[in-house]
Amino acid sequence: MNHRDYVAQRELRDPEFRALRHEARPVFEFQLALIRARTEANLTQRELAERLGTTQSAVAKWENGTNIPKIDTLQRLAGVLGVTFEITPSHVTVTSA
Repeated sequence: MNHRDYVAQRELRDPEFRALRHEARPVFEFQLALIRARTEANLTQRELAERLGTTQSAVAKWENGTNIPKIDTLQRLAGVLGVTFEITPSHVTVTSA
């Protein structure tokens, strides 16, 4: 059984697990959106950090979900990456600006 199948089966049989996954989904979707936007802009974490005036470790923490950027940082990220972030109650999307 692969990981994806395991998670799907566990969500079906474990309501607490399903609730925790649902609660964590917006952060996970933001992580994926940020990584995708950065790689599509052909930037390393260090290059993105330099353009934002922050550190590579700060970018890594946003991408791995350790920290969530503040609104003003999201605005700067969107400007540097040339995207818009849309955050709704159910998901996060990124579109080219």
